[in-house]
Amino acid sequence: MAVITERPPFKLISIVIPVYNEEASLPALLTRTRAACDQTACAYEIVLVDDGSCDRSAEILNEAASQPDSPVISIILNRNYGQHAAVMAGFANARGDLIITLDADLQNPPEEIHRLVTAAAEGYDVVGTIRVDRQDSWLRKSASRVINKMVKQATGQEMNDYGCMFRAYQRPIVDAMLQCQERSTFIPVLANSFARKTIELPVQHAGREHGESKYNILKLINLMFDLVTSMTTAPLRLASFLGCLIAGFGFALAALILVLRVLLGAGWAVDGVFTLFALLFIFIGAQFIGLGLLGEYLGRIYTDVRARPNYFIKSIVRQDAQVSELGRRK
Repeated sequence: MAVITERPPFKLISIVIPVYNEEASLPALLTRTRAACDQTACAYEIVLVDDGSCDRSAEILNEAASQPDSPVISIILNRNYGQHAAVMAGFANARGDLIITLDADLQNPPEEIHRLVTAAAEGYDVVGTIRVDRQDSWLRKSASRVINKMVKQATGQEMNDYGCMFRAYQRPIVDAMLQCQERSTFIPVLANSFARKTIELPVQHAGREHGESKYNILKLINLMFDLVTSMTTAPLRLASFLGCLIAGFGFALAALILVLRVLLGAGWAVDGVFTLFALLFIFIGAQFIGLGLLGEYLGRIYTDVRARPNYFIKSIVRQDAQVSELGRRK
């Protein structure tokens, strides 16, 4: 691949990578990402955020950031806060006028970075990607399809792969996201709410070579709740609609039973008692669904009211300040 020799489209690009227990893939990640950034002919920095890893990931990041003339910035969080909080920590410390997010597992090839830079230089506020020939499990792919459909219905944004974190954001979009005070943040949806022009590019998707996915079934369910409740109140409206529908059905059924009892006698009504119990359980279940949705929103309101920081930075190592700094997001 030829190196671009024309004038760089951006003065500085920042590659933000959240890291959680990825010590086996970090050497290849650093080598391939630096080589890919060299192809852009832009000045660059690689911001790696350790999200409370239990292995040697933090040590490897600090060593990489301490090397002479290293473009690596190592940010160590004091515990695990989740992928999106780690990315926001990277955003807060990234200095580029174009910021690209990338996963540390190398399932999305860093070699595609130059394509995102080229698309962003054409004036797109957000450059998304669509994973081609996904190597994930059936469960992950099914969950992604559900999430993508919900996002399209709720936001009207016609993007096809919100689950892929390999994306590029113009500086104003990142600044707008940093001003938000939301505690449950789904970054691709939040970014698209500020973007005027978006585009998606197909990229290859590789199987995980080291370790296992950090998203199990419970985390996927939690992610779906974060996504839905952070961008729309549609579930509450849906619960109200279903409640009205079930109540109407209940009134109609009560009237029918009353008529049949008059026509067929009291014996018929006794014979249908178990049916009535079954319907009663359906109505009670619907009420609990509505209460659960309401509780989900109230819980998130409670979390926002406490106004605790999304993350706490333990240390930062970068070449222009070879000291560790303590800080947190305001």
